[in-house]
Amino acid sequence: MELNTFPTKGNLIAAKNSLALAKQGYELMDKKRNILIRELMDLIDEARDIQGQIDSTFRAAYSALQIANIDHGIQYVEEISHSVPVEESIRIRTRSIMGTEIPLVTCDPVMDVPTYGYYNTKKSLDNARSAFEKVKALTVQLSGVESSAYRLAANIKKTQKRANALKNITIPYYENLVKTMGDALEEKEREEFTRLKVIKKRKT
Repeated sequence: MELNTFPTKGNLIAAKNSLALAKQGYELMDKKRNILIRELMDLIDEARDIQGQIDSTFRAAYSALQIANIDHGIQYVEEISHSVPVEESIRIRTRSIMGTEIPLVTCDPVMDVPTYGYYNTKKSLDNARSAFEKVKALTVQLSGVESSAYRLAANIKKTQKRANALKNITIPYYENLVKTMGDALEEKEREEFTRLKVIKKRKT
């Protein structure tokens, strides 16, 4: 807010109001930053947990795939893989955390029905398919968590900059302005009081 820095009572009141507003803004920014940081830490923990599940599930899936390749042959397994339909059930919604839009990524539950026949396949192929379905579900979940974490981190950085600007620039400026105006007005009042006393003394 641009203020006339000439020391008058009106300008002093306006400066005090601006100072109060800046302090209130800093408190709100600080609270927002703390809330976003807590949310980010929760997402980091969740992402770490999901990543651990993905790692172990990937290992199990590739182990099952190796067995299926041995049982059926790599070429036959590759031919069967072409029968897997393109995933079209993934949906993205959003929710807001302190003004930050974060994605909620979901997909339809896996239907435990293979796209190949049982007649020419063995259980090892079923195990590999099931394991990779779990990997897909975890990957979809992780993508939403990581995207949310990135957005929260960006907003935390932006909020931190605004809070620092208020704390280090705006608030000190108005504090100095209020003090300067207050001192000038007090000095002016003392001069006026002294002048009135002199006038009164002369009259008497």
